Amino acid sequence: MTEGFIPQHGGFRKLRSFQAAQLAYDGTVIFCDRFIDKRSRTHDQMVQAARSGVQNIAEGSLASATSKETEVKLTNVARASLGELLLDYEDFLRQRGLRQWAKDSPEAKAVRNLYLSDRSDQSDKSDKSDIYAFRTASAELAANTLLCLVNQASSLLSRQIRQLEHDFLAHGGLRERMTRARLQSRETMSDKSDKSDLSDSIAPSCPNCGKPMRQRTARIGPHAGELFWGCTGYPECKGIRAGA
Repeated sequence: MTEGFIPQHGGFRKLRSFQAAQLAYDGTVIFCDRFIDKRSRTHDQMVQAARSGVQNIAEGSLASATSKETEVKLTNVARASLGELLLDYEDFLRQRGLRQWAKDSPEAKAVRNLYLSDRSDQSDKSDKSDIYAFRTASAELAANTLLCLVNQASSLLSRQIRQLEHDFLAHGGLRERMTRARLQSRETMSDKSDKSDLSDSIAPSCPNCGKPMRQRTARIGPHAGELFWGCTGYPECKGIRAGA
């Protein structure tokens, strides 16, 4: 069977990196509306950086059908955008003299377990985001929670990029897949042609009229399913020979 050259693509909603980035984006919108002056550039920059992380993951996934290079590029843009957002949250905590959680602190582990457990039920994740109550949490709690989410999304994207690089080295891009598919198609057609030529070359002559015979399969009767030779002059000539 010929290998297709357009791979499956666009399943970004199932990516854990997308899920974590989307949570960070939703939380950032709430956080900025509560704690960052809406007239400041920082407000817009943080929201746009969070949005860029989500959108570029999705766009890269959709582009993967025709360009691995574009997928890697956009996934890397998503990681860079989240890196910018990470610095904004660190700056927020530092400039206000608020505590920043250590990566392996009990609070950080609790956030990862709450938001980023490997679950397929997206509605359950949405319920969890409400449990943590960004709308009522303190600035320190909200900023640290979002730092954890952004950190996790960035880490997942780094792994994703390494996997994309591995897949490209193993399977190539669209041009290579198209070339393989075309060669496979040619080989299949060549095999069929060779078999047809071989069948014609060994075909016996009809015992009744002398015309070449063609291999057929009996459909009815006691020999149904068995191969036999039938005259190519059928139905004018009904000559047959037994055997494959």
